Amino acid sequence: MIVYLLFLVGFVLLIKGADFLVDGASAIARKFNVSDLVIGLTVVAFGTSTPELFVNIVASAQGNTDIAIGNVLGSTISNVFLILGVSAIIYPLSVSKGTVWKEIPFSLLAVIVMGLMANDHLVDGGEFSLLTRIDGMVLLAFFIIFLYYSFSIASEIEGMHTLVSDKTRGLAKSLLLVIAGLVGLTLGGKWIVDGGVTIATNFGMSESLVGLTIVALGTSLPELATSAMAAYKKNVEIAVGNVVGSNIFNVFLVLGISASIKPLPFHTRNNRDIGVVILASLLLFLFMFTGKKRSLDRWEGAVFVVLYIAYIVFLILDE
Repeated sequence: MIVYLLFLVGFVLLIKGADFLVDGASAIARKFNVSDLVIGLTVVAFGTSTPELFVNIVASAQGNTDIAIGNVLGSTISNVFLILGVSAIIYPLSVSKGTVWKEIPFSLLAVIVMGLMANDHLVDGGEFSLLTRIDGMVLLAFFIIFLYYSFSIASEIEGMHTLVSDKTRGLAKSLLLVIAGLVGLTLGGKWIVDGGVTIATNFGMSESLVGLTIVALGTSLPELATSAMAAYKKNVEIAVGNVVGSNIFNVFLVLGISASIKPLPFHTRNNRDIGVVILASLLLFLFMFTGKKRSLDRWEGAVFVVLYIAYIVFLILDE
């Protein structure tokens, strides 16, 4: 019973930890005269992916690799189908030409690169492949390229300033927030992984299913809050950019660090979920040309939400 309670508390710690880390780090960056633009692209963008990152670090270190991979794939799927779907229902998401032709294809490239790295068995034979430490370092190199690109186009993103809090804090308080955030993220990540393993064991579920559903949805809550609020405030470029950027962070940064810590066994059944990620990215790209051009309309958002529900039901029935 205590494990289940800690599992739920872990999500609270994870989300509040990310908030504290972002607030504290943003305030420290301001003390050193770092611009809001740079803070938004680094501290804040990284902050929304820290729940996935810390869960994966704990899962990789403890050898629960199915949860680590399931968390990344599940979060990426929920980001597009659920979060973008809900955001588009709140307010239609019109985006720039650059998002359509650069960021969305780059997120598709991320999952294709991951899929190729994880399918050595197609050449060598066998039941599963391995995301090695070298693979992890290559993914991190792609992340650096994406970060460089983000800086080059950041000034063109409407509403970027809204990502950064206007609050000013003393250096000591900011450092305490960062420390509290890191503690919350570490404890939350451990309790979620431990709880996920217990749920899988007690209810006859695979760790992969728990990672793809419960853990992935829980770690995606910061992106949901950020994108839904951005859509409500009609900062639609931020709503879409947050999701697409988070997907790229999940694959290149989160999975890159996870594989660098410890090689991740990749089972052939995970190709089904990679296929769903590719489908989500392709549909997002295609929907930019249906209805209003370069816009995710309300009906398209509803389609995404229905597809997400259908995917979750399929996972449960196929278990």
